[in-house]
Amino acid sequence: MEYQSVTIIGGGLAGSEAAWQMAESGIRVHLYEMRPHQKTPAHQTDFLAELVCSNSFKSIEPSKASGLLKQEMTQMGSLILESAQKSKVPAGKALAVDRTLFSQYITQKISSHPKIQVLREECTEIPKQGIVILATGPLTSLALSQSIQEKLGENSLYFYDAISPIVTTESIDMNFCFEASRYEAGSDYLNIPLSKEQYTEFVQDLMTGEKIEPKDFEKAAYFEGCLPIEVMAQRGFQTLAFGPLKPVGLTDPRSSAKPYAVIQLRKENQSGTLYNLVGFQTKLTYSEQKRIFQKILALKKAVFVRLGSIHRNTFIHSPLHLNPYLQLKSEPRIFFAGQITGVEGYMESTAMGLLVGRYASQFVKDKPIIPIPETTAMGVLIHYITSYPHKNYQPMNINYGLFPPLHEKTPKRDKKEALWLRANKDLSNWIHL
Repeated sequence: MEYQSVTIIGGGLAGSEAAWQMAESGIRVHLYEMRPHQKTPAHQTDFLAELVCSNSFKSIEPSKASGLLKQEMTQMGSLILESAQKSKVPAGKALAVDRTLFSQYITQKISSHPKIQVLREECTEIPKQGIVILATGPLTSLALSQSIQEKLGENSLYFYDAISPIVTTESIDMNFCFEASRYEAGSDYLNIPLSKEQYTEFVQDLMTGEKIEPKDFEKAAYFEGCLPIEVMAQRGFQTLAFGPLKPVGLTDPRSSAKPYAVIQLRKENQSGTLYNLVGFQTKLTYSEQKRIFQKILALKKAVFVRLGSIHRNTFIHSPLHLNPYLQLKSEPRIFFAGQITGVEGYMESTAMGLLVGRYASQFVKDKPIIPIPETTAMGVLIHYITSYPHKNYQPMNINYGLFPPLHEKTPKRDKKEALWLRANKDLSNWIHL
């Protein structure tokens, strides 16, 4: 049976996942991606699903809500996670990928699917007819942002997101590093120990270094989960030592001593030729980044293949505008997916694309949409972004605090496992409906 085709705008993680889910269900998809004809402040390639921030998808542990989210998405046939498994690099208890291999795989799979047509052109307005999925992400073009604002009747919300630098492995002085993961869980990270004196100088440099400031008409409302490192430094001398530079669980094998602070570097690709400075997202100017970071002995001769940067991220007030199926309340033919809905994180954005792909498929086929249980990781994200009761709606990562309480009395130490088991059971039942 031939169904009505669907237009998906945005070839990022959410748009690519939504396109895959719909095409696999037999629906023809027109996927619009404005790159390379229209550039963004953060993207560097023409690949679909390009990662512009970290190359880490966070923890895979059952004790973490991010681990549960990945398990659910795998059960539902996520293309993004399939690619992540094929392009993964060592990262301890986290899932990290070679970003080039990752995006290349997805681009090939999407472009070769007989039900998907990839159109490399910018959509400057919401199509006036047909079923549409808006998955343009945090870097929605100005023209389309204006179209969305007109449709919603209000200005878009936004916050600022920052990107960490990447250096070549051969430019790192290994005499000032040691390999280890926290609590002796492998040796997937390079660690640069800092003495109190070195840490003090670093913090002072961060606070006094020249920075790229937002334009006068834009408010710097940073997302708490991705604060620029200098913003954290300004919150107090010890903030970084208790944050991304915390030495907990690490001992320098050369001295058998616990460092005062530790800078961690994570592999950026499978060949191990690049490393990402973990937690070093920044709005320092390029020249100041090189000056300050190269004062660190291990990075004295560092070659930066990417310096940190900052850009505006756009998202809508989803609780006001979207129903539990991520359809526009005023016009159900229009769906929103991904980070533009107000979820934060690679997997969270992808999960919303996956669900919208499923929901929109049912909508196209004129079948009743059965909502995913609110006891699942994907379900609690949907509930948050469509039911948040307050005006100051802000982006959210998946976390166990979002889950509805357990009906039975459970010891605190067993609570996460019980939430995990309940989610697995309820998702399995839902998938087989």
